[in-house]
Amino acid sequence: MSDALSTRLVHAAGGDRQFGGVHVPIHASVQYSYENVDDLIAVFQGKAKGSFNYARQGTPTTAALEAVITELEGGVGTISFSTGMAALSALFLTLLKAGDHLVTSSRVFGNTNSFFQTLEGLGVAISRVDASDAAQVRAALRPETRIVFVETIANPSTRIPDLEGIGALCRERGLLYVVDNTVTSPVLCQPKRFGAGLVMNSLTKTLAGHGEVLGGAVTDTGAFDWSTYPNIFPAYRQGDARGWGLQQIRKKGLRDMGATLSSEAAHRVLIGMETLALRLRHSSATALALARHLAAHPAVERVHYPLLETHPEHARARDWFGSGSWMMSFELRDTERLVEVINRLRLPLKATGLADTRTLIIPVAPTIFWEMGRDARAAMGIAEGLVRLSVGLEAAEDLIADFDQALAA
Repeated sequence: MSDALSTRLVHAAGGDRQFGGVHVPIHASVQYSYENVDDLIAVFQGKAKGSFNYARQGTPTTAALEAVITELEGGVGTISFSTGMAALSALFLTLLKAGDHLVTSSRVFGNTNSFFQTLEGLGVAISRVDASDAAQVRAALRPETRIVFVETIANPSTRIPDLEGIGALCRERGLLYVVDNTVTSPVLCQPKRFGAGLVMNSLTKTLAGHGEVLGGAVTDTGAFDWSTYPNIFPAYRQGDARGWGLQQIRKKGLRDMGATLSSEAAHRVLIGMETLALRLRHSSATALALARHLAAHPAVERVHYPLLETHPEHARARDWFGSGSWMMSFELRDTERLVEVINRLRLPLKATGLADTRTLIIPVAPTIFWEMGRDARAAMGIAEGLVRLSVGLEAAEDLIADFDQALAA
């Protein structure tokens, strides 16, 4: 995580070239007009790149945000959405159809797992495997498999899939490899390095980082050959095949489904991203310090954090990311004290959500994973007493002192 990245982030979006404002302006117009109807026709037919017709499919402000994310991910194009789940839903709903097969990690974000249940109801078969082992992914593949999906760091278990091995497998089989980069962000990981064709980011979290705006994005890395993908609609099989995937996602996910990011929200995300590298550096260092302290505390049974030497994928986190990011989880020895300990904490906010400037804490089983039931939680490796932490920008010594007083009671 170099200082050069901080410099790039501060200057990446440019500013208002017309009036000299230091920030990209908020373009609130819904309609975009042209002097000649020929130009409007060209925009509708996709022959005029970088032009706009109706804000549901994007504005100059969202386009500026997309350009920055594309650069950070080393991609060829990005589409922004109103939320991270909107981005994820649009991706799968526009690229999969009944009879297709998806292979995914058994340890995915609870809402993602819930959405996958919806996909199954629409006729998409889904295999959930331990993605830390690429051999299990290989064993789950079928002739009708279209996509393999994983998260860089699983929420809340912090397990890390075999990103490299799965990427090699997808290249070998010609499969679309989709990676959710939300927890690490492109600051710590560019999934393109592992062969991912599409990368999803929940802009709400690491990228925006202040807990006051929702957003999501899908980036095409250029690593996948869309001419081989069977589910591209005939209308989009024109011109350079490299643009087919994003064009279909934009047309179906934004124009047809309407999951549009507003210009106001895009502006806020851009402002948040200016401090992305600084925030991630601080919260990651604090998370590691807190994880080490809790791992040595007699009241704590175990701590899950990628940069702890006891973590099963510690070497992957160290070599691939260089950091463990801001998310960690832990289990108390005395689970009966779970609610008491959380209530005694003074600094962490008792709230759902991730990657805020403030540390957030939540007991996982009775809240965000409650709906799936005990058996499903056990299959995902989620202990009933698991507590998730999203470490913020507080001083490490203050958080450590707060946990000490809460655990000592």
